[in-house]
Amino acid sequence: MGTFCSVIKFENLQELKRLCHWGPIIALGVIAICSTMAMIDSVLWYWPLHTTGGSVNFIMLINWTVMILYNYFNAMFIGPGFVPLGWKPENSQDSMYLQYCKVCQAYKAPRSHHCRKCNRCVMKMDHHCPWINNCCGYQNHASFTLFLLLAPLGCIHAAFIFVMTMYTQLYNRLSFGWNTVKIDMSAARRDPLPVIPFGLAAFAATLFALGLALGTTIAVGMLFFIQMKIILRNKTSIESWIEEKAKDRIQYYQLDDVFVFPYDMGSRWKNFKQVFTWSGVPEGDGLAWPVREGCHQYSLTIEQLKQKADKRIRSVRYKVIEDYSGACCPLNKGIKTFFTSPCTEEPRIRLQKGEFILATRGLRYWLYGDKILDDASVEGVSRIRGWFPRNCVEKCPCDAETDQAPEGEKKNR
Repeated sequence: MGTFCSVIKFENLQELKRLCHWGPIIALGVIAICSTMAMIDSVLWYWPLHTTGGSVNFIMLINWTVMILYNYFNAMFIGPGFVPLGWKPENSQDSMYLQYCKVCQAYKAPRSHHCRKCNRCVMKMDHHCPWINNCCGYQNHASFTLFLLLAPLGCIHAAFIFVMTMYTQLYNRLSFGWNTVKIDMSAARRDPLPVIPFGLAAFAATLFALGLALGTTIAVGMLFFIQMKIILRNKTSIESWIEEKAKDRIQYYQLDDVFVFPYDMGSRWKNFKQVFTWSGVPEGDGLAWPVREGCHQYSLTIEQLKQKADKRIRSVRYKVIEDYSGACCPLNKGIKTFFTSPCTEEPRIRLQKGEFILATRGLRYWLYGDKILDDASVEGVSRIRGWFPRNCVEKCPCDAETDQAPEGEKKNR
């Protein structure tokens, strides 16, 4: 009982409300359909349980389902870990390096960010995921990534069962010139008269489940690839954007500094161990982090304060060079843009050529920002906020105000 309680920790029964959201409903629905149809197809029409192979196959299907659900609920209910309300650093002088959150009435610990959905400051926040209706961060990053790995693997197994079920059941009914194909049909001959015939309804259900399995394999597999890339660099998607703006700031002001990401331990294996441990509990406490040699514990937060104080860096101005319809996963913007669409409830914004955008954060192939509706001025105008593909815009030349700054001022800033 103690082990079970340590696996799923509810702060209170209100956590169950996370299930009442379109994200978990769709995700659990896909898992239920794929796993249930794979077991039914396997037992009734492809690989009966009275055979050794059929029993092993059935156990593997159950195993995939249990492991997927285990990591899914861990990611959802354990959560990312939140900065304690009212938190402040032990050394009061360190407060000068940190931002203060008025909502949580606390300082933002290094690598933490405030989530508008959770209404809390999240430790090592990566993003808010609608599929688990929770943030991905310090405590649940490993479980979330394992879910992204296991879901495609389980769907590949299920897809194989669906394809072989349809093939074996239609082999003796339809003729498509398959007699020349040398495939072992012994599985189809083991039970020539199934208890329940493979009718039209069963065929339609199997075909539908196959589509879900293949779609999940591609979409979730891409998300797993993206997560592993940032884990091996010991970054989050938010920190990648901060690093990009840091390099932009140094280049613009022609500074001699070189921004070094402080949490990259210099080895992929060391970065990997920061997230994945044998105990399942991530290293550290989520408030203080090991840094590479030559870096400061607050190097990244100091860079954030510089960017916040810098009017030009806080938001980067882009000009729209290609129309965008506002589609969630646009097919006409490239395969990488399609498969790396942000996994978030935040909206997309429609773009027309010639418009201007102020980007405040972004991913490799997507940006998030405000569309300026009135180009007469930048400050104090109404805007539409959301995500848009990066390849639809280009960075504008520097604003006139910053262009006219004296050269000496640029050097000193």
